[in-house]
Amino acid sequence: MKKYLLNSPHQPEENLDSQIAEKILNNALQAYRREKLKMEIDQTLSDRNKEEFLRLTEELKSIS
Repeated sequence: MKKYLLNSPHQPEENLDSQIAEKILNNALQAYRREKLKMEIDQTLSDRNKEEFLRLTEELKSIS
């Protein structure tokens, strides 16, 4: 016979919450990195640094 305790942790719900939180965090970090790369790309254009521009644009493509 199974015993059910009041206030017992619900593993499936906690696991799902954890997965959702991780996805939200990963999306936020990716968005931040994309914006940072775009700002760095703008700076390389101002500096006329072709090599760095190409490297940064490739990195941006890989995470987009």
